[in-house]
Amino acid sequence: MHSSRLTGWALQAFLLLNAIFMLAPLLVMALSAFKTNAELFAAPIAWPEQFSLDNLRLIWRETNFPRYMLNSLEVTAAAMAILLVFATMASYALARYRFRGRDLLGLLFLAGLMVPLKLAVIPLFVQLNWLGLIDSRLGLVLIYVAMGLPSAIFILTGFLRGLPHELEESARMEGASELRVMWSVMLPLARPAMVIAGIQNAVPIWNDFFFPLVFITSDRLKTLPQGLSVFMGEYNTDWGVLFAGLTLSALPLIALYVVLSRQFIAGLTSGALK
Repeated sequence: MHSSRLTGWALQAFLLLNAIFMLAPLLVMALSAFKTNAELFAAPIAWPEQFSLDNLRLIWRETNFPRYMLNSLEVTAAAMAILLVFATMASYALARYRFRGRDLLGLLFLAGLMVPLKLAVIPLFVQLNWLGLIDSRLGLVLIYVAMGLPSAIFILTGFLRGLPHELEESARMEGASELRVMWSVMLPLARPAMVIAGIQNAVPIWNDFFFPLVFITSDRLKTLPQGLSVFMGEYNTDWGVLFAGLTLSALPLIALYVVLSRQFIAGLTSGALK
């Protein structure tokens, strides 16, 4: 008993130390948003002398930051909506039905996890240019959907395969159609896995700098990572304004995780509970 208690304390101390190392850079970033450049260079990790909102007012009122954030919100929301719809339908078919070529199709999706989409940037550029989707939000959305489908299908297929078949069989006996079985019986149970797949793909989409840099040329269509790079000058950078933009850009994902944290934790622990 004494040994297990020491092990528990050691584990809690390790987790606390890990949380400090993870949260410390975010805290420094948030505090730097309220400092002037002089304060940042004099004491970069110290508490601000006074919490000035000048940097936040400047970036929100006198720059295109609100447009960049709106673009990121629109692209991420559209990509996640399309991604989860197609990933859910494909995963449900792979997990709950038997048909010829099912395993081969599953391996095809699995292969998408092993090939980075960035390697195909030249064919992607040629194809999007032929479709007239260069410098458009739709082009980015389609790229992100293609990039996120393999991982989302992998997560959802594994979860859906673990659900008991008696649930859908009893629903069919009650006269429910296949669409009704999927929508009303199976998908509510798969919500934790959908949250995990959504967050796992939303974070890299929100933070992506590479594809907007290649496929977006208009300032009005730039997303946050690409737009924030505008604030870094060749000879001079207003670090306080830059940190204010970074802090504001992190808030939507933090809020999303807080709202969906219960489903996220349930999805992570579902495998252990089974």
